[in-house]
Amino acid sequence: MTALARFRSPLGPLSVEASDEGVCALLLGASGAARPPVSALTRRHVEDALAALEDYFAGRAPRIPALDLRGSAFEREVWEELLRIPFGETRTYGEVAARLGRPGAARAVGSANGRNPVAVLVPCHRVVQAGGRLGGYAGGLEAKRWLLAHEASHAPLLRVSR
Repeated sequence: MTALARFRSPLGPLSVEASDEGVCALLLGASGAARPPVSALTRRHVEDALAALEDYFAGRAPRIPALDLRGSAFEREVWEELLRIPFGETRTYGEVAARLGRPGAARAVGSANGRNPVAVLVPCHRVVQAGGRLGGYAGGLEAKRWLLAHEASHAPLLRVSR
């Protein structure tokens, strides 16, 4: 059983879902009726996620709560790599693929990015196309543009890896 909470963000409402293992979904927009936690552990994961979102939207790099990421082995590998991209920095799909030891897998990285269940906290918005073009984003390109601009305005300076 999972708990579902709402968070009001500058992008609109976010839905945060958590299990006893951690946060398993963070979606832009309201999704379903809120459900209270059924255990103290789930409650803590929800509270940690809400605190991380408060930090993020206040311009601070959030402490990532426990995550319950559900996907294929490759998708989880990509999502773990996304967590290594620092606040205010970007990587290209090709760079992420190369860091995973899979050069030439940029499209597969893009597909895994699009299935990221914990957007914002697992920062798929920090992955851009070669040359800095935005590429896609499940929450829409305006949301991706806003998130990148938000981080750039709060980071000491926007650093792009080489």
